[in-house]
Amino acid sequence: MSMFWDQVRTLRWDDHRYYHQCRINQTLHLISAISFLVGYALLFVDPAAAAWVGWCVGMVTRQSGHIFFEPRGYDHLNQATDAHKEAIKAGYNMRRKAVLIGVWLTVPVLLALSPSLFGLIEPAVGRAGYLHDVGLAWLMLGASGLALRGLQLAVLRSPSWGLAWVTKVLTDPLHNVDIYWRSPLALLRGQRYDPLERGH
Repeated sequence: MSMFWDQVRTLRWDDHRYYHQCRINQTLHLISAISFLVGYALLFVDPAAAAWVGWCVGMVTRQSGHIFFEPRGYDHLNQATDAHKEAIKAGYNMRRKAVLIGVWLTVPVLLALSPSLFGLIEPAVGRAGYLHDVGLAWLMLGASGLALRGLQLAVLRSPSWGLAWVTKVLTDPLHNVDIYWRSPLALLRGQRYDPLERGH
């Protein structure tokens, strides 16, 4: 069990040091984390609404931080090229994220063109029904993306690494709040990049 949590900690540290150096990105991850926690609570009340919060607030803020603010050149701090980091990333690297985001944006269009999703579901009635179906489809997309990458890592590395990554992703909101709640204050003090203490 200790080895499993060591794997989770390793994944968290690699994610932090390689992909969360910018305080703006960290602040956006804090906002994202809080929205995901709201989404987790909504899962018990309105799963479709939970998906809307998770994708439209949580994912948009999170991925905006990576796309617009995180440095993509040579990483002098970790002595690694961007290509190297992208190749070894356990989870969704930028290419995989682009595919996932493309599918996410396609879902509302598909449901608008075919409310029954080509006969797979009961067609929605009215705008509220359409928005509800989009939310449920996004929820399934998120769960599928998590499960498929977890299974892929289980095959490529080991079952424990696959499970460790899924655990890391599901607990990221709590972990991000814990480590990034000071980031907005650091940003206001003019600290654009985290000094990143070595080790984990």
